[in-house]
Amino acid sequence: MIIVTRLDRTRFAVNPDLIERIQASPDTTLHMVDDRVYVVVEDLDVVIDLIVAYRSRVLGAAHALTSQTGA
Repeated sequence: MIIVTRLDRTRFAVNPDLIERIQASPDTTLHMVDDRVYVVVEDLDVVIDLIVAYRSRVLGAAHALTSQTGA
């Protein structure tokens, strides 16, 4: 999950695997695969960086688990 901020400054977590597209015009809008739309404070590039960091953590955790089990 990545943590983003709504325009009213409330924070929430979203599963980046369910984001269909991200649009900046001028507010950053997350369009989800279930047709929900979230407008967030973070810039488009920041959201992309959050997604990259999330996926990096997931891959690192998976690698650590396979290293521990010898798989």
